Amino acid sequence: MMEDIGGDDDVEIPLPNATSNVLKKILEYCEYHKDELAPASEDESDRIKRTTDISDWDQRFLSVDQEMLFEIILAANYLDIRPLLDIGCKTVANMIKGKTPEEIRRTFNIQNDFTPEEEDQIRRENQWAEDR
Repeated sequence: MMEDIGGDDDVEIPLPNATSNVLKKILEYCEYHKDELAPASEDESDRIKRTTDISDWDQRFLSVDQEMLFEIILAANYLDIRPLLDIGCKTVANMIKGKTPEEIRRTFNIQNDFTPEEEDQIRRENQWAEDR
């Protein structure tokens, strides 16, 4: 992002919909990880390992309510902070892993808009996925 604005230190960066609390969290993350060098070129296996392993500090950092977690993910995406975006998404994936659709709906407060008949049809069509 800084390359896009020509490296001028006095340029304002618009942050739509980012609250001061979210920005404080982003700054806290950046301050903690400031001495970690970003790899010049990262192959896919390195990126997968980095996002699979979430450090204890990062886990504690992302132990926030869902609204804050999603706002951090959106801001990290907008600001192109790839490591924070990756661990944020991995945290959400861990919240989903091993849960039934009903448990996922409860976790994320998602209303079920399928009729029982539609649910049965979807289960039949995707039986192969449940047989794993």
